[in-house]
Amino acid sequence: MSIFTRLSDIISANINAMLDKAENPEKMVKMMIQEMEDTLVDIKANCAGAMAAEKRIHRDMVSALSLGEAWGEKAALAVEKERPDLAREALLEKRRHIERAEAFEKELAEARAVVAQYQDDIQQLEDKLASAREKQRMLVQRHRHALDKHRAQTGIRRYDTAEAMHRFDAFEQRIDRMEAEAGLVNSARKCTLDDAFAALEQDDEIERELATLLARKRGAEHKPQEPDA
Repeated sequence: MSIFTRLSDIISANINAMLDKAENPEKMVKMMIQEMEDTLVDIKANCAGAMAAEKRIHRDMVSALSLGEAWGEKAALAVEKERPDLAREALLEKRRHIERAEAFEKELAEARAVVAQYQDDIQQLEDKLASAREKQRMLVQRHRHALDKHRAQTGIRRYDTAEAMHRFDAFEQRIDRMEAEAGLVNSARKCTLDDAFAALEQDDEIERELATLLARKRGAEHKPQEPDA
């Protein structure tokens, strides 16, 4: 495929319509961008060559005009020196260079038209490329958003099943059991302390009661006995 055919196809292409028909729009737009970039490189290279040719033709035209003027001056000098034969030859050279300059002028106009066409094609292709890159950016964002949404919905469906809820219930029951066990430990510790202090209090009470009994016994032993009648 020639560069001009490729360029014509790209410029006339409807990006939106092509993407609507594509199975993988993101891959399609990436291929389009690569094709545009390759074509743009080729066109710019050709444009640079055409601009170089334009400059060369312009230099040749200026040179031919300069030589024509020089031969015209020589013809005038020959007439002044009364050498009509040399003046005639000089005028013939002048005409030849002027005709070459006129031919270069036409060629220069054609070269400038080619350069202008290249520049117009480059502008159109760059606009098309910018549009394609914007499409690519939007497609990538939409694709990523779709993936994120799909992952989110998948996660929601996974945790919305009876099995998942059963796991949550089991986990909640496990926490309840752990809390109950912790409560029992604290309760047992509290009961042990209460029992210890209660035992101490009972010991004190027994000791007091024992002391009372012993005191009574000692009092009875030391009480004087009454004589028999």
